[in-house]
Amino acid sequence: MVRAYVLIQTEVGQGGRVAREVAEIQGTGSTVPVAGPYDVIAIVEAASMDALGKMVVSRIQGVKGVTRTLTCTVVQI
Repeated sequence: MVRAYVLIQTEVGQGGRVAREVAEIQGTGSTVPVAGPYDVIAIVEAASMDALGKMVVSRIQGVKGVTRTLTCTVVQI
């Protein structure tokens, strides 16, 4: 299982709606609107790196109002 934090930038005023919509995507553990250079942070899980990439590109980036994402994969050190 691969876990990641997905930092999401949105169109102005769309953070709350985007957070709610991303929370409905299968594999999303939680989403929170935040202040700063990103508008939403989502914690997601997928079966593999390929599945994670597909989730971010096809599902999260497909949510209306999302303008950019940054995916930070969790590593065990």
